Amino acid sequence: MSVFVVDRHHQPLMPCSEKRARLLLARKRAVVHRHVPFVIRLTDRKREQSEVQPVALKLDPGSKTSGMALVRVEQRGEGEVHHALHLAHLSHRGEQVHQALLQRRGYRRRRRTVNLRYRAARFANRRRKAGWLPPSLRSRIGNVLTWATRLQSWAPLTRIEVERVKFDMHLMQHPEVSGIAYQRGELVGWEIRAYLLEKFVRRCVYCGKQNVPFEIDHVRPRSRGGSHRVSNLVLSCHACNQAKGDLTAAEFGHAEVQKQARVPLKDAAAVNATRFALVEALRALGLPVGTWSGGRTRWNRDRFGVEKEHCLDALCVGDVVGITRGRSQMLLIQAQGRGSYQRTNVDGSGFPVGYFTRAKRMRGFATGDLVRAEVPQLPKPLKTEGTHVGRVAVRASGSFRVGKCDGINAKYCVVLQRADGYAYGQAPCPKP
Repeated sequence: MSVFVVDRHHQPLMPCSEKRARLLLARKRAVVHRHVPFVIRLTDRKREQSEVQPVALKLDPGSKTSGMALVRVEQRGEGEVHHALHLAHLSHRGEQVHQALLQRRGYRRRRRTVNLRYRAARFANRRRKAGWLPPSLRSRIGNVLTWATRLQSWAPLTRIEVERVKFDMHLMQHPEVSGIAYQRGELVGWEIRAYLLEKFVRRCVYCGKQNVPFEIDHVRPRSRGGSHRVSNLVLSCHACNQAKGDLTAAEFGHAEVQKQARVPLKDAAAVNATRFALVEALRALGLPVGTWSGGRTRWNRDRFGVEKEHCLDALCVGDVVGITRGRSQMLLIQAQGRGSYQRTNVDGSGFPVGYFTRAKRMRGFATGDLVRAEVPQLPKPLKTEGTHVGRVAVRASGSFRVGKCDGINAKYCVVLQRADGYAYGQAPCPKP
C-alpha cells in the first residue's frame, strides 16, 4: 500500500512506497501528518518544485460495501494502463441508520400523536424536495463523498471514474420476461389478502388449520430485514404467528416455507436509488467524472483474471488495457458515526438503564480516538503493563479501554489521531 505525501503547505504530491516514507522520516525530511491511512508531510518541498503524474479515483458503489481504488494512469499506444496505488473497502452503516430511525419513531410515537384530535393534518400539505432520499441512502452517498474529498486532499487527483450500475429487478426474478409482462406482476388482478388465501388454499402454512381467522405473516421478519414483498408473505393462524415471533420460517422448523420466499432485492434497490445522486455529488468536487457500466467491469475482470472483491472491481472500472496491483494490502474502512444524540441507554422495553455524560470528551480524549498507552512497570504489577495502541473508549472515572485492553488510566494515554467517524483495519488482497 502506497503512502500519501503532502508538501509543507498541505498540497498533495505523488504517493510513495513504504520504504521511501521510512527513509524520509528517518532523515527528518518528513513528519507524520496522519496515521490511518498513513500520510506524511514533507518539510522541505513545495508543490511547484515537484512533478506529479495523472492519478484517478475509481469507485464501485455498493449497498453494504463500496470499493475504492486509487491508480496511477500510464498512457500507452494501445490505451491506458492503471497501476494501483491504494485499495480500500468502505463499509456503510445504512442499515444501522434505518434501525435507529425506527427506534426513535417508537420512542416519540406518543409525543407526536397525543392531543392532536382536532389539529389539521400536516402530512396532507407537505411535499418532499426534488431529489429527496431517505437518511439511510444519504448515509451511503455521504460516506463515498467524504472519502473522495479526503483522497483529493492527499493525492493529485485528475479525474474520478464510477461504475454506475442499473439493476433490472424484474429480470433478476424472471429471466424470460419481456414486453407487456413487465407491467404484469405477481399480483395482477388480485388484492394481497385474496391472493394469499388462494395461494395457500385457506390453510395456515405452519400447522395446516382451516376455518380460523388468518393473519399475514412475514417469512423473513421485518425486524430482521424482511420486506412487504408478496413472496415474503404467508397465511398463518394467530397461535403460530405468536409462536414464530421474530424467527425466520426455517428457524421455526418450516424450511419448505422458507424456500418459496425469493431473495430480497433491497440492496439492488438501494444502489438503483443512489446511482444518479452519487454522480452529481462527486461532480461538485470539480473533477471530471466518468461513468461506466457493470458489464464492462465484469469483462475487464475476466480479461485480466482478477478475483471478485469490491476494491478489485473498482480497479477494473473503465476503459483500460491493463492493470497492475503488486502485492498490496487493502484498507478496511467501517463507518461508525460520531456518537449518539440519545442521552439515555435503555433496555429492550425502553426503560433507562444508564446515562451518557454531558461532556463528550473526558480528560482530553473522546471515544473513537486512536491512542497509544504506555503503562510502566510498577512495584505492584498491573495486568495492563506494556504498550497498547488502538481505539479508545472513555469513561468519566478516567479508566479507559484501549483496543482489547481495559482499565488503563488516562494519564498513560497519548492521542495519535482524533476520531473521524470511521474504524480502520487492513487485510491482504487476494493473490492473482
